[in-house]
Amino acid sequence: MKKTGFLHDDRYLLHDTGPYHPECPRRLEAIYEGIEAGGLLPGLTLIKASRARQRWIEAIHDIKYIMRLDEACLYGMTEFDYPDNQMCSETFDTAMLAAGGILDTVKLVMEGEIDNAFCSVRPPGHHAEVDKAMGFCYFNNIAIAARYLQEEWEIGRVGIIDFDVHHGNGTQHIFENDPTVFYYSIHEHPSFAFPGTGREFETGAGQGDGFTLNSPVLPGQGDAEYKKLIEGDLVPAFDKFAPEFILVSVGFDAHIDDDMSGVSLSTEGYSWVMEKIVEMADKYSRGKLVSILEGGYCLERLPELARNHVEILLGE
Repeated sequence: MKKTGFLHDDRYLLHDTGPYHPECPRRLEAIYEGIEAGGLLPGLTLIKASRARQRWIEAIHDIKYIMRLDEACLYGMTEFDYPDNQMCSETFDTAMLAAGGILDTVKLVMEGEIDNAFCSVRPPGHHAEVDKAMGFCYFNNIAIAARYLQEEWEIGRVGIIDFDVHHGNGTQHIFENDPTVFYYSIHEHPSFAFPGTGREFETGAGQGDGFTLNSPVLPGQGDAEYKKLIEGDLVPAFDKFAPEFILVSVGFDAHIDDDMSGVSLSTEGYSWVMEKIVEMADKYSRGKLVSILEGGYCLERLPELARNHVEILLGE
């Protein structure tokens, strides 16, 4: 079995989005319960978060935006930039812990303490733009991790795979001019008109042209379409790019039972996707892979999906 880390911290529950918001603390509790019930905890390296140093947040986000978010929490605001972004006085600190915990996890992989990891964090991150919050996201966790890998560990080529059912507009825009980060997303389009990005012709810009790849999935499609697109789009792209480290935006909201999308990916389909990603990490990055939670809102399915996800990382 591989040495797999599991980032889990009860302080991530302090980000209060109100009684009816889908991105709720109960999501992380359901994930933990699934991993615990599966008997996996003894075989995992448990990771507690430390607060991110602001220099790593500033590597991605505008300083004025960071200050604006901090002040909004200090003033007790309950939403930020858009009504979807519900928040509380603890949101800024929780977001700093989410980013910091992921950087702690990446460090453990780079130091050889673990082979790979799953980061069960909130708030999520892949919709966050340089200067604004979107889609429940405040800091772009995976983008921060990618820059940290490059600047702190001199990783030349970072591959990002995003299989949240909603396109990671923030991640794409942050790296669209960058040929050292390859961003791949498979997502529903059209998807309840959010975020409206991620079409096939969006391939990057300037020096980054050709280093963004989107695989839109029509509503109603499921396992067969995901297999076709990943084998036909992602695998050849990574064969050419050969990432030295793979980061994964994990969204469990493409599941057929999740009300946040019209895609019909099965539990078995999710397992196939993750098995393929681990296979690519073994081939290109010597197994170096960190997956980071984004969406997934069906509380009845999250335990089994998270358990399966971690089992695949472990190599069981």
